[in-house]
Amino acid sequence: MTNFMINLEKEIREQPLVLSSLKEKNKAVLHSLVNEIKSKKINNIYFVARGTSDHACIYAQYLFGIVLGVPCTLALPSVFTQYGTKINFNNSLVIGVSQSGRAEDVNAVLMSANEQGMTTLAITNNEGSLIANTAKYHLYCNANEEKSIAATKTFTAQMYLLALLCAEWSGDSNLISSLCEVPKHIGEALDELPQKISALVENLLEYKECVVLGRGLTYSIALEGALKILETNKMKVKGYPISDFYHGPVAQLHNNDLAIVLAQSGVMENDAIKMIEKLKTVGANIVVISDKEELLLGTHNIKINSTECEYTIPFVLAIAMQLIALNLVLAKGIDPDKSDVIAKITVTK
Repeated sequence: MTNFMINLEKEIREQPLVLSSLKEKNKAVLHSLVNEIKSKKINNIYFVARGTSDHACIYAQYLFGIVLGVPCTLALPSVFTQYGTKINFNNSLVIGVSQSGRAEDVNAVLMSANEQGMTTLAITNNEGSLIANTAKYHLYCNANEEKSIAATKTFTAQMYLLALLCAEWSGDSNLISSLCEVPKHIGEALDELPQKISALVENLLEYKECVVLGRGLTYSIALEGALKILETNKMKVKGYPISDFYHGPVAQLHNNDLAIVLAQSGVMENDAIKMIEKLKTVGANIVVISDKEELLLGTHNIKINSTECEYTIPFVLAIAMQLIALNLVLAKGIDPDKSDVIAKITVTK
């Protein structure tokens, strides 16, 4: 069991090094890809992914929309593989994201896009993989082997590569410089957060169910954070957007039920405050994770370091959620990499 525990924590702690390598490693491909995007006047993005990789794409969906005003679609791969339908990609950049690069349904979408003469991009942690070979362009996560079932370093690497593409495409110098600071901020978080989160986890051990809430750029982290806890701790956990949680799902919470709210500073902070107030009316046990002191209004609070950029705070929130999942398994004595139903690589068709 010890080796498995070491894998999960080791891979969480490798993230500053992995992310710091990505800009230089992928610089030439990013430059060529953006030149083609601009020469073709591409004005849509079509993402295709599953699970954790899908969550990275949801982060990018917000980022590309906010920074570039580019509409982004999340694919329904079964439309291609099961229903046999061809989608008109209509001047789109088609991006397939897969940690292993072996996802057959992702590959089917990329092949269809190639047939239509679209620009295709794969983002994987395997340079010789199926989708890396199918797509015209490939961005490499450069994370070495990820042994833990719970993806950690490949998730933030995927987010980072998508953010680098957005920065290169937009020419946003502030975003570029902010991304260069992300490895440092994650390193600081890994120094500061473990002790805080270890103390927090003692208050969470009794719970079998939980919801994780975020909005906008943090919605993807709510989804991914919920998945990390679910797949490692055998808990029933679900991520929701704050905006949708009012419309029915809030009815599932009762007195002392557990809710984690990702309350980053910026345009969505008032939404987080209103949700925290709503959760208090039902008597929920509320864990708030925020980079802003004024938003720490929960039953329990975790202050994260600020990146001073709204677009990059989600990286630190992702680390916080990974550490919660890790500390829960350590406290419970669960082996996070032993499962009868989950495999590290899942190939869907």
